[in-house]
Amino acid sequence: MNTEYAQWEGKDKGLLSHQDTMILLEKAQQGEEQAVDILVRKNVALVKSIIKRFLNRGYEYEDLFQIGTIGLIKAIKNYDAQYNVRFSTYAVPMIMGEIKRFLRDDGIIKVSRSLKELANKAMAVKEQLKASLHREPTIQEIAEVVGNEPEEIVHALEASRMPTSIYDVVYEDDENPILLIDKVSKDDRQMSQVVDRVALKDVLSKLDERERYIIIMRYFHDKTQSAIAKELGISQVQVSRIEKKVLLRMRELI
Repeated sequence: MNTEYAQWEGKDKGLLSHQDTMILLEKAQQGEEQAVDILVRKNVALVKSIIKRFLNRGYEYEDLFQIGTIGLIKAIKNYDAQYNVRFSTYAVPMIMGEIKRFLRDDGIIKVSRSLKELANKAMAVKEQLKASLHREPTIQEIAEVVGNEPEEIVHALEASRMPTSIYDVVYEDDENPILLIDKVSKDDRQMSQVVDRVALKDVLSKLDERERYIIIMRYFHDKTQSAIAKELGISQVQVSRIEKKVLLRMRELI
């Protein structure tokens, strides 16, 4: 160990003072990797506190931690004392920005420009119809105005929707958070086997647009078969048959 850094190396010395931080930042920007290492370790709590805001989005904690650490290192390399702010104040938006770029550019689902444009158009038409009809328009009604097939509208809307993790917290009190996975019907053994044994997003990706829409609406948005049928312009019996067929197929995919 370089004795020059011994005063900052101790694990029990807590956070660095502003003066020590400035000294280490100067050394880090001069290419001294040991100074970078100390600054990272002493500011690791800052990274951890920020990534908590981005959990439950389908990414592992360690992945987000690594991305956040990259943001911290960029802050170390780019900080300028002339900014007249403390290093931690400067580092926070750098860390958050790095994580947001990762979530935006390397998301679970890639959406083409054409799908995004169709989704935006469908959402605009939906709002117009809602205002004129004084109710929620069906997928069929939206499709007729947009000029696309209902399945294409469903595909575009679902592709543009933010992916939902089955471990998202949907309700939380002081001691008993309720996860999205808890809302899946406990009486349906097929679904419980799916969510217990496989990554749900991988199974859903193997379904066609209408099948995926029905499962998501039924088990993640608590919609009835009748409501889904009305949106898709088909009968409730058809929705029931599709749902049963898809659940069997999902079980086979395991």
